Amino acid sequence: MADRGRVGRPRSARGDGYSLIELMVAVSLITIVGGFAAARVLAPVDHSRGHAAARYLAGRLGLARMMAVSRGTAVALRFDQELRGITFSVFQDGNGNGIRSADIAAGIDALIDGATALSDQFPGVEIGLIPGSPGTEAVQLGRTNLLTFTPLGTATSGTIYISDRVGTQWAVRVMGATGRTRVLRYDPPTRGWLVAE
Repeated sequence: MADRGRVGRPRSARGDGYSLIELMVAVSLITIVGGFAAARVLAPVDHSRGHAAARYLAGRLGLARMMAVSRGTAVALRFDQELRGITFSVFQDGNGNGIRSADIAAGIDALIDGATALSDQFPGVEIGLIPGSPGTEAVQLGRTNLLTFTPLGTATSGTIYISDRVGTQWAVRVMGATGRTRVLRYDPPTRGWLVAE
């Protein structure tokens, strides 16, 4: 019966709830802590995405090599700078003299697969260099932007650098004599390249 006196009575000026400012401070703190936690949780995901993109590109190079051997004609990936970043397209030799830029422009060397950017399938990943990495250009194929595989399985030697959102530098290296690829990860403390597994 003692509670009957409280029914209908207005709250005191002090109140039992929280003020708007207290709620805003609490929400701000939760947002900040949540942001830090999300960054720590997503960093391994972004790192894995960079590794997956490097392996994907190595797989595309392996497929081009297999196509060159099985078709008995040269197959090449051409790397081009576009607004969305560096893309790669796949071409097949049409006249037996190898893949040439002039033959591509003339339609002699046929387009097999249109321009693809790594970021299309791996958000936050691109063919590029991070600051402080040892590379000088994102695509290093000598004086050309064509990475060609021959019917014998050999290839243009070179390296394609890949960067991810968390600042990891990856490299897909092509061995010219064998046409084989290797995925590497740059290790800043040792300033060396490690084989990515």
